Amino acid sequence: MNKRLSTLAFAIVGAFAFNAAPVFAHDHAAETPNNESDQPVTDTWITTKVKTELATTDGVKSTDISVTTVDGVVTLTGVLTSKTAVEKAVAATKSIKGVKSVDASGLKTS
Repeated sequence: MNKRLSTLAFAIVGAFAFNAAPVFAHDHAAETPNNESDQPVTDTWITTKVKTELATTDGVKSTDISVTTVDGVVTLTGVLTSKTAVEKAVAATKSIKGVKSVDASGLKTS
């Protein structure tokens, strides 16, 4: 399965698993410079995109991370295996459109 299709599948399954409405977003990267869209970015959309990004980030066990978003501020909590995994999780989160800041004070290492 290609990465784009698996990312969409994860977003759909993840949304249902977390009892949230699925978010179907069209990737405008090929159509719009800087991957910007006219669609508003909601906290639910950001949370879903962060969870999807974490699931595809090497060295990060996304099932060990809880993600919440309030007004574009993403809070990550959980226990990861290393400081490198924490740094990768924070970097992946910051890469998502609409993320204003990341609070990773709740991410610990085992």
